[in-house]
Amino acid sequence: MRIATEGDPDELRNLIRRARVVLWDFDGPICRLFARHSAEGVARDLVSWLEGRGLHGVLTGAERESLDPHVILRAVGHRYPGSDLAVELEERLTQEELRAAATALPTAYADPLIRTWTAVGARLAVASNNSPRVIRQYLTGRDLLPCFSPHVYGRTGDLQLLKPDPHCLNRALNAMGTAPSDALMIGDTPTDCLAAKEAGVPFLGYARSDPAVTSLRAAGAEVVLPSLEPLLELLRR
Repeated sequence: MRIATEGDPDELRNLIRRARVVLWDFDGPICRLFARHSAEGVARDLVSWLEGRGLHGVLTGAERESLDPHVILRAVGHRYPGSDLAVELEERLTQEELRAAATALPTAYADPLIRTWTAVGARLAVASNNSPRVIRQYLTGRDLLPCFSPHVYGRTGDLQLLKPDPHCLNRALNAMGTAPSDALMIGDTPTDCLAAKEAGVPFLGYARSDPAVTSLRAAGAEVVLPSLEPLLELLRR
């Protein structure tokens, strides 16, 4: 296993050459959704909300301390599928994501990469655990929605289908009439990698830190980039 760099473009070139459809995770590869609106703070608020309803035992200690809103949402979705509790918790997280989208920061090189990939004929989709309302709001603000529309596949009301379940990837592939081997998934978390593996889609990891690289490696990612710049340079050539 190796980390692809600008000086080691072969793996990237092979991934790009095969990809007719590019599936993007949203928070991470496209933008830093919680750049100025702490995800950890949102997670704590969700935990406090659950505890305020007398649901102290809904989460395990590890889930409570994860400080990842999606870990909390997934846990409640698994234990109370289709319940009013799950619906209300999901809407609370959506509202927090909508607030975060107003101050989200674009990932370096993501905007020109998206536009360039579209210009050279690839079809793009978003396959994400974030709310589709949030994704569309952000992409509209960056004038990027036409590069993806109508293929935005965020979380649904069935919280058991959050990644690592490949549901959102399969929805994209089916809607676009694309075989998994003709697609490429760009993601920054182990759940992205596991979902891509389950769907049979080649995976490209994006990691801005050494711990993130380690996590992606452990999940099975074979190619990991610390920046999207090498992708953009290869496409421009």
